[in-house]
Amino acid sequence: MKTRLIVSLAAGCALIAPLPLMAQSYQGRGSQDQTGSSEETEGRAGPSGRRLSVEPYIEASQILTAQLSPFDDVLTYTQVAAGVDASYIGRNNGASVSLRYEHNFGYGDASDSDTISGIARGYTTLVPQVLTLEAGALASRTTVTSGGSNVFAGQNNLDNSTQTYSAYIGPNLSTEIDRVDVTGNYRLGYTRVDAPDFVAAGGTPADVFDESVTHSAQLRAGTQPGEYLPVGIGVGGGYFREDVDNLDQRVVDSYLRGDVTVPITPSLAVVAGVGYEDVEVSSRDALRDATGNPVVGPDGRLVTDESGPRRIAFEASGLIWDVGVLWRPSQRTSLQAVYGRRYDSDTYYGNFSWQPSRTSSLGVNVYDTITGFGGRLNNTLAALPTDFEVVRDPISGAIIGCVNSVSGASCLDGLLGSVRSSVFRSRGVSAYYSRQVGRTTAGISAGYDRRTYLGAPGTVLEASDGVSDESLYIAGTVTGPLGRDAGYTIATYASHIDSGFVGVGDALALGSSAAYNRNFTRNLTGRVAVAVNYLDSEVSAEDLKSASALVGLRYGF
Repeated sequence: MKTRLIVSLAAGCALIAPLPLMAQSYQGRGSQDQTGSSEETEGRAGPSGRRLSVEPYIEASQILTAQLSPFDDVLTYTQVAAGVDASYIGRNNGASVSLRYEHNFGYGDASDSDTISGIARGYTTLVPQVLTLEAGALASRTTVTSGGSNVFAGQNNLDNSTQTYSAYIGPNLSTEIDRVDVTGNYRLGYTRVDAPDFVAAGGTPADVFDESVTHSAQLRAGTQPGEYLPVGIGVGGGYFREDVDNLDQRVVDSYLRGDVTVPITPSLAVVAGVGYEDVEVSSRDALRDATGNPVVGPDGRLVTDESGPRRIAFEASGLIWDVGVLWRPSQRTSLQAVYGRRYDSDTYYGNFSWQPSRTSSLGVNVYDTITGFGGRLNNTLAALPTDFEVVRDPISGAIIGCVNSVSGASCLDGLLGSVRSSVFRSRGVSAYYSRQVGRTTAGISAGYDRRTYLGAPGTVLEASDGVSDESLYIAGTVTGPLGRDAGYTIATYASHIDSGFVGVGDALALGSSAAYNRNFTRNLTGRVAVAVNYLDSEVSAEDLKSASALVGLRYGF
């Protein structure tokens, strides 16, 4: 078990990746709605622009994983898989899905396992140019390290692997009433982590997330500069709530605000807003036994004391404000940079996007938000485009890198960077660049993320209050053809994770993989892949090194 765990830790090291912030901002007519559906314009392409692509497949592969350090060990197993990659873009509807199921038949010490992985995003129009319904879903297999604060993606036949599911659905509103733009949305989300009993260092149960339900709603009405006044004005409000099953944790964030847009030039404006916000994070304590120790349930998680009082971990209410600039010299370029006051402290957020051509895009995002694990996943799903392509790890089949589309990219590196149940304040910056040259596509993502956890005094979560996890990461992928009937995929990553939790410490992870595929017939493809990984962690006294190889066949229908 210990040997197989070390192999897994070295076999994929996912990174804590920042997620896009849904910032409140002035939206001009014809601009993208930051509440979740910039893809609607892309999807309304007219009859001649409709496109349907469905590519189901089955696979059979032989995989070998060798641990090179600190122990010598080899695992082999046979993998059979079935999946589908599909997309549809029409006048009033759009969707993309990548879904894969695999079963690993282990030999020797390698155990059997089943894995479902996939990601989907789509929308349908209910009232043309007014109301749409959108939805998204994610399934992912990961491996939890000691303490539960870092997640590593890799082989899927381990006793401490977890399966994560997340989904959301809700309507989007965008209309004009007497020259007043009205936009809004509502999202209902659900996230669950199926994990085995897991004990952290020191024999205490790991703080592993169970499930949560989220509600998110926003509504805004505003005018353009020059419509009724020389400046644009708007008023709006929002509500977010996440109920986490672990210890009955709850995040409630509601706000009302007004904003003004002062044009300086046709492409540059100063934006400012002021309002009132009420934020509260609370939880209950764990049930205690006769000796005062927390009670652990049959699922390995702490049992909530339902009869106990709700205790406040964080609260802030009162005036909020921000001021910044909005620069939009063209439909392909936009910049928003904002400084203000929120959560009883200074806040910075913004974004920059540039699409110099139909084959390349650059994006930078700065964010600051309070949420739980489930809310973060739901927000990431809502930020995905509806027309995208994914890159999967050639050995494990896990989704890696960025999903790419003609309108930009959304990065999934280390999306599940922590499965701790504690609510956290997340601040950081992410950046990506993607470019297509002929049939070759390359993408690179990088960023910094800091999660500061919030725990109520007098509860078992008090020990995590104010503790932070920090990560730096960079990852890249290249895919392209090799002649008429062959192609390749190369992926690489590097990350440094610094955890403030006792017994976790720092970790440096490096790795690369390469895959080659060749079409024998129109439907039959041969696959060869190799991967090497390195992990220098304070959890282990020695560096961890591993190498993997795959040989297989894919039949596409």
